[in-house]
Amino acid sequence: MKKCLIIANSFKENAGLLGNEISVFLKKENIENSLFLYDGKEVRSKILDIDFSGYDFVVTLGGDGTVLFACRGCAPLGIPVFPINLGEFGFIAAVPKDNWKKELELFLREKCYISSRSLVQCEVLRNGKTVFRCCGMNDCVISSCPSSHLVNLNVAYNHALLGPFKTNGIIVSTPTGSTAYSAAAGGPIVEPELSALVLTPVSSFSLSARPLVFGEKGEIVITLMSSRSDASLTCDGQIDFELKEGDVLILKIPEFRARLICSTQEKFFSALQSKLNWSGGPRA
Repeated sequence: MKKCLIIANSFKENAGLLGNEISVFLKKENIENSLFLYDGKEVRSKILDIDFSGYDFVVTLGGDGTVLFACRGCAPLGIPVFPINLGEFGFIAAVPKDNWKKELELFLREKCYISSRSLVQCEVLRNGKTVFRCCGMNDCVISSCPSSHLVNLNVAYNHALLGPFKTNGIIVSTPTGSTAYSAAAGGPIVEPELSALVLTPVSSFSLSARPLVFGEKGEIVITLMSSRSDASLTCDGQIDFELKEGDVLILKIPEFRARLICSTQEKFFSALQSKLNWSGGPRA
């Protein structure tokens, strides 16, 4: 390991100070590094100019949102992300801030586990031409604007029509994102290293609409039909794109995967127990 990028969420208290502390540690390990201050609000309002190429690994200081931002840029390049949790929930920011040095040393000595996670890729076609493309670590969400209105969506999987959906929206999540918005909308929680996509309707105007889990080789195709409401596509809750009637969205799992350092299965299930208040006993 020769070069590292440290991404510190400037909204988190002491992120900059910890970033400088990590920088000093890495220099002692003869690892060149640079610090990038990331504002979680800016990512929705403008394209953040950051080039991940040339780095051997990335350290994130923040919550899950900071990890999502880093993984979208790192995954296509095969760059692993070391996610230190300065946030509240921390399903994917799995490294405790008080234990970063021990776990980082294990990584530098190639003695730690690196989790491999699938992403979801979305391409928007308008009149047969690609007008937008994005990739999400958590999910891609097609929703009405305002969110309380209904939109009409035709959904197909590998050319098999699943039927029209009249709904507030549809979430297409990765296993990593299955604990986020999808879970809140009633979707299943999926072991994060599986290669799958979860389709979860949001407040569908049908009691028969249920979440569906698809394998890695297929494509989900969603067509925005006639609607009285506007609609939008949101990727990881951070990237927005306005949709128009007739737009066709093609969603699938890309070939590249995100790599999360020290994100073990044990930490994932521990997070489920502590953060979702699972007891597993008679008081459940």
